[in-house]
Amino acid sequence: MEGTVANGASFAAVIVAAGSGTRFGRSKHDLLLGGIPLWQRGIDVLSEAGIGDVVVVGDVPGGVPGGQRRRDSVLIGLEAFETRPDWVLIHDAARPLITPDLVRTIIDASLGSDVDGVVPALGVTDTIKRVSGDRVVATVDRDDLVAVQTPQAFRFEVLLTAHHTTPDAAATDDATLVELTGGTVAIVEGERTNMKITYRGDLVLAESILEGRRR
Repeated sequence: MEGTVANGASFAAVIVAAGSGTRFGRSKHDLLLGGIPLWQRGIDVLSEAGIGDVVVVGDVPGGVPGGQRRRDSVLIGLEAFETRPDWVLIHDAARPLITPDLVRTIIDASLGSDVDGVVPALGVTDTIKRVSGDRVVATVDRDDLVAVQTPQAFRFEVLLTAHHTTPDAAATDDATLVELTGGTVAIVEGERTNMKITYRGDLVLAESILEGRRR
């Protein structure tokens, strides 16, 4: 089966490219980075890391229509597979600077553990404040806080079940749904350059990072 990586376990991926881009000011599905669409960059990197079975959810060539919420789009992607893999990676097209090394790290951690999910994360370096309106009400201890990224890997059946059993849960990532249903999620070290294109200035910064890689 295309997408088998190691130890007989099959891996596939869903790339989510269906967001409205509210904070960016327009939809991002057709944005270019280095002349290549963001979603296509995701496909290329996943393929280089050994994952050829990829579903793209969004208004892109070969994609499937997305849902109202991000989690709805992910579920649409999961249900689009004709053959269910053992593991599935969920990736946001808005993170176009992932590397094959990061994908392989996530895959290796998935294969070598008994957890239900593996997500890349970075320790929080800024001081974190809790606020009410424009007033600071507390300073949060950051020692045990991390910021998570995509791609996130999950046992396919665990993630699919989590989606079906928590239809009303608000979740900004899929790890949240797995956690809500009692699943275990581990972290691996993410990459500082694995930034998310959220605001227009982010695309300029991403172009600069990409240019630096070419040198």
